Amino acid sequence: MMAKSPLTPRQIITVEGKVHYSESSQAWSTIKLKNEFLNEFNQLKEKRSKFSYELVFGRTEEEMVDLLKKAIKEGKIRPVLMFLYKEE
Repeated sequence: MMAKSPLTPRQIITVEGKVHYSESSQAWSTIKLKNEFLNEFNQLKEKRSKFSYELVFGRTEEEMVDLLKKAIKEGKIRPVLMFLYKEE
């Protein structure tokens, strides 16, 4: 397995976006990063670089707090909070 190192922002970033259905993949598999995010992490613009992500979605608030504490203890101290909403 390849070594991973977390990207660290210089400041707090708050971005809102939409989840889109990908016709070509026939799946809800595309997350588009907005310019605010890309400007903070210029490395993401390097076309030859490879990046991965780990998405953790707990079922309860307590479970999420426990997961966050575990990530900090293991040295994964750069989590990203992602809130999913169903729009009417």
